[in-house]
Amino acid sequence: MLKRPLDHYLEIFLFNSRWLQAPLYLGLVVAQGVYVFKFLQELYHLVASVTVLREVDIMLIILGLIDVVMVANLLIMIIIGGYQTFVSRLDLDEHPDQPEWLSHINSGVLKVKLATALIGISSIHLLRVFIDVGTKINQAAESFELTKLEHSAALQIAIHLTFVVSALIMAYTDKIMTSTLQIGREGEH
Repeated sequence: MLKRPLDHYLEIFLFNSRWLQAPLYLGLVVAQGVYVFKFLQELYHLVASVTVLREVDIMLIILGLIDVVMVANLLIMIIIGGYQTFVSRLDLDEHPDQPEWLSHINSGVLKVKLATALIGISSIHLLRVFIDVGTKINQAAESFELTKLEHSAALQIAIHLTFVVSALIMAYTDKIMTSTLQIGREGEH
């Protein structure tokens, strides 16, 4: 059965609409530039103030720097992995710096990688909260403020655990889907 010309052109149009996502990925590159600026700003603050900062303040700034790096890593995974998966394949086979994970990326793997990156970012943020709460306790903060901090920390722990459970469910779902696809391929042969 031959396709009608209208069907053919509609399918080509729909397929080419994926290029509408390219500006979104370019926008994320700009956002990453903002994160680089923020990182350098915080690093300058750390170096310039090293003689007057307390150890706990230095630790909090360093955790903030780590947080920025982890978000930048997340952006790279989304930019490169998303572009490769949803817009166009990257022609990097001969490039010596091609990321190892890029060769086997698909939407399921990308979701799991993003979920684990979010867990890492959440963990760093939670560590900063714990250090901040510990500092407030050591400074004999008022009971009202401490209760507010404890409530905030408990809420952030719940959010972090939600990320962990979601990532485990996504990984398990991806494993089931991969197994099902593999069984289907074996049945065809």
